[in-house]
Amino acid sequence: MSARNETAWRMFEADRASKNLGMRLVRADHGTAVVEMTVGPMMVNGHGIAHGGYVFTLADTAFACACNTDGGGVTVASGADVTFVAAAHEGDELVATAQERTLFGRSGLYDVTVRRGEEVVAEFRGRSRTLPGRT
Repeated sequence: MSARNETAWRMFEADRASKNLGMRLVRADHGTAVVEMTVGPMMVNGHGIAHGGYVFTLADTAFACACNTDGGGVTVASGADVTFVAAAHEGDELVATAQERTLFGRSGLYDVTVRRGEEVVAEFRGRSRTLPGRT
């Protein structure tokens, strides 16, 4: 494991919220990350589909891992938007793939695609900020 991705893996290991939702970090390196989650019975809303908050949380976790691969400090979200493209259902295996788009100063932009197999479920854009003096 490179020093670049150790930071993301350590952060994920301490992320009780994501781990309690059954998320699994598959890859994190050089501004990218892949996180998986199975939609559980407690994640379904009143319409019988995955609650959007859980899909957002999956994308947000992949985003967090991707923007903390450089080992250069603590990077957090400064904002994010999501567009839901298709419904997910109980038992679906969702995969969120995050990719750094650009860095400028202490800020960055990241895109995350959440898929069920080949089908896109959601598109997420995250804005990051590296905190000053934090490592």
